[in-house]
Amino acid sequence: MAGHSKFKNIMHRKGAQDKKRAKLFSRLIREISVASKIGGVDPDANPRLRAAVNNALSSNMSKDSIQKAINKNQANSENEQFLEITYEGFGPSGVAIIIESLTDNKNRSASEIRSTFSKYDGNLGISGSVKHNFNKTGRITYPSDSDDFDNFFEFCVSLNVEDIIENETTFDIITSLESFHDVMISLEKKYSLPTFSSIEWRPVNIVDVKNEDHAKKLLTLLNKLEDLDDVQTVVSNFNIDEEILNSII
Repeated sequence: MAGHSKFKNIMHRKGAQDKKRAKLFSRLIREISVASKIGGVDPDANPRLRAAVNNALSSNMSKDSIQKAINKNQANSENEQFLEITYEGFGPSGVAIIIESLTDNKNRSASEIRSTFSKYDGNLGISGSVKHNFNKTGRITYPSDSDDFDNFFEFCVSLNVEDIIENETTFDIITSLESFHDVMISLEKKYSLPTFSSIEWRPVNIVDVKNEDHAKKLLTLLNKLEDLDDVQTVVSNFNIDEEILNSII
């Protein structure tokens, strides 16, 4: 019986992993499709598409699937068109939240996001209500075994990046919007494909969440927003003390 239970647990984990992978691929396909429609089908001339294709390759998506995604939004069928919509809102403790969505039904998207904010202790704001807490920047991520950090740092400095962050297992390179494409190409030539790259909102004002209950509700809200099918990215400007974080995870 114990063996049967263990087998069920393994199958459950595999099912959850498959679902997560399917969701990731769905988001990657939408991003590639929209990026190619907006900026053209040549990744060398379209920074957003280049980043999306790199992320798909790093996630082991086939080149055939990537090409199909590039071609998807070239047709004039209204049924195949995705709309980009950005939502802004607030979570517990006044944390600012930006949600970027790609949807073929803006009414459904707006309804689901509004409902999620309402249900999980947040408030959907008006356009412009929280964007002043963020800057739009480029981020390029490499595994930390790509090179010695000092060597990696020196090379990135020569590219005039804005910041280089050394994490436990990765290096994050922060760039301006203007230099994102050129920096990415230079890094690719030296270190091959990054594990992740994107143009994203980066917080400039941080809110410390000191209340444990608020912290728990905030993380639940962010997770529920990320789970929505139309949502591509969720960013916020919170900081939770490690002691509080450990007590609620």
